[in-house]
Amino acid sequence: MLIAIMLVLGTGTAAMGASAEAVDVGTRLELMVDEHFIDRMSGGARLQLHRPVRRNVALETGEPWEGNASFYRTVFQDGNVYRMYYGAWHYETTETGMTYPHRPFLCYAESSDGIRFRKPKLGLVEFRGSTDNNIVLSETTLSSVEADPGHAAVFIDDNPDCPEDARYKMIIRSRGEKGLLALKSPDGFRFTPMSDRVVISQGAFDSQNLAFWDPVRREYRAYFRGFREKIRDILTATSPDLLNWTDPVWCEYPGAPTEHLYTNQLRPYFRAPHILVGFPMRYKDRGPTEATWRLPDPEAREHRSAVSQRYGTVVSDALLMTGRDRLHFKRWGEAFIRPGPARTESWVYGDNCIAWGIVQTRSGRAGSPDELSIYVVEGYWTGRGIKVRRYSLRMDGFVSVQAPLAGGEVVTRPLRFEGNRLRLNYSTSGSGGIWVELQDADGNPLEGFSQADADEVFGDQIEGVVTWKGNRDVRSLSGKPVRIRFVLKDADLYAFRFAAD
Repeated sequence: MLIAIMLVLGTGTAAMGASAEAVDVGTRLELMVDEHFIDRMSGGARLQLHRPVRRNVALETGEPWEGNASFYRTVFQDGNVYRMYYGAWHYETTETGMTYPHRPFLCYAESSDGIRFRKPKLGLVEFRGSTDNNIVLSETTLSSVEADPGHAAVFIDDNPDCPEDARYKMIIRSRGEKGLLALKSPDGFRFTPMSDRVVISQGAFDSQNLAFWDPVRREYRAYFRGFREKIRDILTATSPDLLNWTDPVWCEYPGAPTEHLYTNQLRPYFRAPHILVGFPMRYKDRGPTEATWRLPDPEAREHRSAVSQRYGTVVSDALLMTGRDRLHFKRWGEAFIRPGPARTESWVYGDNCIAWGIVQTRSGRAGSPDELSIYVVEGYWTGRGIKVRRYSLRMDGFVSVQAPLAGGEVVTRPLRFEGNRLRLNYSTSGSGGIWVELQDADGNPLEGFSQADADEVFGDQIEGVVTWKGNRDVRSLSGKPVRIRFVLKDADLYAFRFAAD
C-alpha cells in the first residue's frame, strides 16, 4: 500500500488550512536539504544525507615552494577554465619544535575539465632566484599592506556594478594589524589593496576567512573565524562595498551540538543561490587514548605530540551545513566526509578540509549527466606535500527526502509558483516510484491532479517532468496557492522546481 509523502513549502511547520500563508517559489529550484519546507512526515519518510564519492587526485603539492601544509584553497569555474588558489607552506617537526623551510605563498593551478589541475609558470614571484613557478603572492608582494598569503580566499565579484579592473577579489588575513584585508585584480593574478587598513577587525581569523557577493540580498557577505566561549565558531557580517562592514554576529545551528568548526566554506549554491551550502571542517581532540595510537602512522603522531599534544591527538572530518537566511543553518552531525579506512595519509589533524567552492564537471560515465565536484585535502602534514582529492556528488544531491519500499508520508503548507511544468530531481529503484498530487490550500486534491490521475515516475533523472494521465501542463494553477503531495516507494527526491518551458 502506498503512503503519501506531502511536502509543504515555507518556513516552520504550519498547520493545514486555508489560512496558512502561501510561499512564493516562482520558478526557482528548491532543494530538499532541510526541514524548512516540511510540515509533516510519517511512515518511513526521512531526510537522508548523501556522501560524495572519492575520485581521483586532482593536484599534488610537492614543489619546493609548496609543501605538506598547503591547506586552504578556493576553486571556481571562470568561463572555460577551472581556477584553484591555495596557500603553500611546509611543516617539519623536530625534537625542539616546528620549523618552516620557507614562508607561505599563495599559488595557482588551473584545469580545462575540473578533473586534473596543472600549474602554469606565472613569472610573478621569485623563489630561490627564479620566477619559474605558479606563485601569485608572497608576504612581500604588496608594499602598502602586510598580507598573509597562507590565509586567503579568492572569488569572482558577481556584483553587476563591479568595474572590470576589480573583477577578481581576495579576502586575506593581515600579518600586521589584526583583521582581514580586501584586494582586487583585473586578471586574477595581479592584486592590489582596496584599502591600506583592515576592513574587518573583530574576530580571530586563524582559518580560511571568506566573502562573496550575495546575488539574492544584493550585498557582500563575509564568514570568518571567531572563538565563542573558547569554541572555534563562525561569525558573519555584511557590506555594501567590501570595505565598510556591519558588526559581526554569530551563526546559529538550531539542534546541532556545540563543536569546533575550523572552516566554514559557505557559498550560494550556483543552481539555487537563495540557499547557502558549506562544508565546515570539524576539529575533534580525541586525546591520547589507546585508539589514538592505533591510528595510521603512530610514530609521526607521537613526534608531533612532543611539540603539542593536540598535534598528535586531534582528528578532523568534514560536515555539511545549509542555510536560507544567511544566519541560521542546518548542520548535520554525521560526517559528510569521513577520514576513511586506515591508510598512511589519513586520520591526521587538518585532513578532510574541503576547498571553498563547488563546481560542475562532466561525469566519467558515458551518457550520464554532469555532476558536482569538490576538492579535499588528503595527507596533510605527513610527507613532502599533500594530495588534493576530487570527490563527486550527483547534481543537487546533498540531501534527499527518502522513503523505503513500504513508503512514507510528508505534508506541507501552500506555495505559489510560476510556469507550466513541474520537474523533479529523483532516483528510484527498479521496483520503486513516485506519484505526485497537487492540492488546494485546504489539502483537497485538485481535479485532474490527484494521486489517481498521477502517472508513476521512476528511474533516475535530474529534471524529470511530472505528468497526470499524460498531461504535463500546470499553468492553470500558476499563481494560486497549492500544495504538493509526493507518494514515494524506495525513492529519493532531491529537488523540484516549476519551470516555464
